[in-house]
Amino acid sequence: MPLFTDEGLEALLDRYPREDIGVYAMGDTPDTWRRGRLGNANPSDLISMVKEGRVWLNLRAANTKDNEVGDLAGSILSEMRAAMPSFRPIKPDLGLIISSPNARVFYHLDVARVMLFHVRGNKRIYVYPRTEEFVRAKDLEGVVTHETEEEIPYKPDFDAGAQIIDLQPGQMVSWAQNAPHKVENADDMNVSLSFEYMTPVAIARANAVYANAWLRKAFKYNANLEPKPTVLWPAKVALARVLKKLAPIDKDTPSVFPHCFTLNKSGPVFDSEKFAI
Repeated sequence: MPLFTDEGLEALLDRYPREDIGVYAMGDTPDTWRRGRLGNANPSDLISMVKEGRVWLNLRAANTKDNEVGDLAGSILSEMRAAMPSFRPIKPDLGLIISSPNARVFYHLDVARVMLFHVRGNKRIYVYPRTEEFVRAKDLEGVVTHETEEEIPYKPDFDAGAQIIDLQPGQMVSWAQNAPHKVENADDMNVSLSFEYMTPVAIARANAVYANAWLRKAFKYNANLEPKPTVLWPAKVALARVLKKLAPIDKDTPSVFPHCFTLNKSGPVFDSEKFAI
């Protein structure tokens, strides 16, 4: 599609709300992941910098902010519903990711369900079992309640248990809700569509985990990862809804990964030396 050529991506970046373009940079280890902001770089500069360095641009919820991407999201959903009539995703969020050669996303998990449609470049994804060996229930609860970011503790030994997928253009991969994963780009610029969504069961699981977080703090409740529905889910879902009304999550609280650099025409300019990579 013309949308995914260099020219098409530049046109998209030009018309897209600049404040809604996620900007990231990274080194070789999780402690070098940096969140930034756009400076005076124009769309052509951005594509050039993506090709030259470790830069990650994330256009979250692009289906609601750009008509062309919105039409594409509608087409994807129509085809999936035709193939699976019972597929009725809730809160569909189609993001567009443009990332550098050798860029990485370190070990983390998502609250929502995810499908990744790969368009350009070559990408390797490690997907790990959703078990206590790879993610502790307490760490999952922290992500669901927004007390932490999506990153969770990782050990190199985990890789022995991972399923490794080498994605090429035209392929899609999906994995279990909350399953840990990490991403490594090959030696070329990558373009992907990240389709996040929820289902009734996925929402119930997230609420059960949310309730577990409160129960752990209040009563030292030793919860599990809620791998499948149980008879306790209705009560936990109701508790989570009450808790969210009494103390809504403040999404404006400072991030664990605050903005610490500006992406200008000259490249990343870090706020201080301690953030430089």
